[in-house]
Amino acid sequence: MVLQAGQPVAIWGRADAGEKVTVRLAGQTLRTKATADGRWKVMLKPLKPSAAPLNMTAAGKDNRLTVSDILIGEVWLASGQSNMEKPFRNQPGQKDVLNAETELAAANAPQIRLFKVKKARSTTPAADVEGQWVITTPETLDASRFSAVAYVFGKRLHTTLNTPVGLIDSTWGGTRIEPWTAPESMAAVPTLKRYADVKPGQKVDGSDVSGLYNGMISPLVPFGLKGVIWYQGESNLMTAGEFPGGAADYTDKMEALIGGWRRVFGQDLAFYYVQLAPHLYHVVRPAQVVSPEALPQLWAAQTAALRIPHTGMVVTTDLVDDLSDIHPRDKVTVGQRLANLALSKTYGQKGLAINGPKFRDLRIENDKALIRFDDMGGGLVARDAKPLTWFQISGADGVWWPATATIAADTVIASNPNVRQPVAVRFAWDEGARPNLMNKEGLPALPFRSPRP
Repeated sequence: MVLQAGQPVAIWGRADAGEKVTVRLAGQTLRTKATADGRWKVMLKPLKPSAAPLNMTAAGKDNRLTVSDILIGEVWLASGQSNMEKPFRNQPGQKDVLNAETELAAANAPQIRLFKVKKARSTTPAADVEGQWVITTPETLDASRFSAVAYVFGKRLHTTLNTPVGLIDSTWGGTRIEPWTAPESMAAVPTLKRYADVKPGQKVDGSDVSGLYNGMISPLVPFGLKGVIWYQGESNLMTAGEFPGGAADYTDKMEALIGGWRRVFGQDLAFYYVQLAPHLYHVVRPAQVVSPEALPQLWAAQTAALRIPHTGMVVTTDLVDDLSDIHPRDKVTVGQRLANLALSKTYGQKGLAINGPKFRDLRIENDKALIRFDDMGGGLVARDAKPLTWFQISGADGVWWPATATIAADTVIASNPNVRQPVAVRFAWDEGARPNLMNKEGLPALPFRSPRP
């Protein structure tokens, strides 16, 4: 087990009603009494990071529980659907992660501890989750089916910060965002009122509300966390044709999810997430996704969620080698990019590239569109040193034409001879887009569609 350093530590459990309980850990002794329903909780003072194993005892009237080999460090929760759930290898119906054997063989990391939450739905908040803490070895990482993204994330934190890291994997493939969200946080967002005050087990827009939150998130409270990493959205995209839940309100649903988790854990948790990868949804899944623009619309919704404080997003348009595979194999780079977000934004590490170029504004000069970007790092470049790809331009008639795009210092200049008076530009606005615009640090530009005048 790893307990979060630098913040009060909750220790809780059950006993007979009124039973006195004494907890001892790291030189602290706290006493309490179980409530009428048998619950008890104590709050330890913040602990300093330590790789030296500690023992904790909790003693009641007739029994004494000892928990050994406790480390103090950084604890992160990983959640979402199958791309976060994906282990390094042997996931049914999926290809192995790139370099899986090498990553597994090197996974001798006694200061990284893993907790895999057993899948569970519940119509009401569950009292506990099933799972156990294990020390990271090649065998435990493989046998636990632990998230490859989460492990790589944790490994980079551990090696950079030189502190113990605890990772909690609470994931379930093929799930929408609504079941992961606390019901009261849906009610707090005006556009999501239809999800409020539903009866336990009742479905709204074809999805149960809060079933996974009740079964796999709520029972973790009040375990101390530093933050959350999240990779989800494919199932919302693929059900958008039948029910609301695609791009239209996905930003608001992320706001509800994040706000609800922060409220129940009692702190402003860092929240870093992955933008969905390119995939030929409307080709591979035509019954579920009818337009190649459905994914870019969800990309835009995910980008808009950056308005939520203390969040960050990883872009993956450069990490896909097979557009027909909804589970891209490069999970190592995803985990590393998430870790760089945490190292920079949460831990204050300097000199890390964490964002790719992001659309700032558009200016029209004659028949050319001049596009400026934020987060250019050392400058704009083409990944393959070839002409820029996936820029399109349109005039007042709304017809989109492929654009010739070139880099001029901090600006991209786009044009097409068929568009004499351009009014709008879009970039990577297609589910199969793997554009080559990036900054010199190697991070891809975010897909965008400029506002129309």
